[in-house]
Amino acid sequence: MLATGHLYAQQVYKSIDKNGRVTYSEVPPLPGSGDKLTGESAANTPLPYALQQIVSRYPVTLYTTADCAPCINARLMLTQRGVPFTERTVSSNEDIDAYKKLNGDTSMPLGTIASQQLKGYEETEWTKYLDAAGYPKSSTLPRNYRNPAATSLTPKKAVDKSDKEAAEKPVSARDARPASAPQEPNNNPTGIKF
Repeated sequence: MLATGHLYAQQVYKSIDKNGRVTYSEVPPLPGSGDKLTGESAANTPLPYALQQIVSRYPVTLYTTADCAPCINARLMLTQRGVPFTERTVSSNEDIDAYKKLNGDTSMPLGTIASQQLKGYEETEWTKYLDAAGYPKSSTLPRNYRNPAATSLTPKKAVDKSDKEAAEKPVSARDARPASAPQEPNNNPTGIKF
């Protein structure tokens, strides 16, 4: 019974107007009104049901680099057509290595529709594959839908504050141990080493 109540729940939009007043509504703010969506309503605009089905079967991912004209054209075409997509950027050496494993070379952009890879950008080819996947020829996205922000291809390692301080702290001659120095005795009776 609780599950069915959730199915009939409507989207609630939280927005802030230019005077700082917060409004909750079942209708998103009109474009050009100056009202800004906030919270989950800004990030989680639901897709129409038919488009949700296509996205779940044939998700689209766009792999790009900075200053890549074909990447910009591919992104623009997907946005104008109303195709929800995830963008992964290739900028670090780790990203490049991961991209070579994924793609086999370094040509950009790369688009994937489910497991199908589209190397380089040729609008007619991309259109053919999007049509075959069932994506609408023109946008059916809600007015306030935004694709997720582009993320790096490889996750960045979080640097622990203590690790960063230890790396930045100069080592004095007194703190340095010779490589052949004996290990301190292990007071751990179980013999576990960390």
